[in-house]
Amino acid sequence: MSSPKTAVAKAPPSKGARRPKTATRAARATPAPEQAAGDAALADTARRLAAEIERGLAKGRTLDPQALQALMAALCRSYGTQVETDPGALPLKARGAVSNTDIMIMASALLRSANLAVFELGMWQSWTGR
Repeated sequence: MSSPKTAVAKAPPSKGARRPKTATRAARATPAPEQAAGDAALADTARRLAAEIERGLAKGRTLDPQALQALMAALCRSYGTQVETDPGALPLKARGAVSNTDIMIMASALLRSANLAVFELGMWQSWTGR
């Protein structure tokens, strides 16, 4: 027989539920030296991938849907984790190389892919202050 605590832990998260916290902000804010080195290598890989995708776009090439979905899922999870440690982090530089239209298309598609409406986004923003 499982305890009530175990039963709650096994229950699937409801729509809009917050992710469980796995570490304190202080612990996440100061990575171990080996993690910092790994993060630097990961950041370098991400920058090279971004540059390769940009070169492909300049030549009229695009990612296949499965590759794009895998990349977007990883980026969404990565950004969500980053915002937990730095609430002011923005996913793009202000007035960067991405057009307002591209941003609106992506935001709409992300909401649609998660079966969320703009209303739900507005409610979540008012509840969380994000």
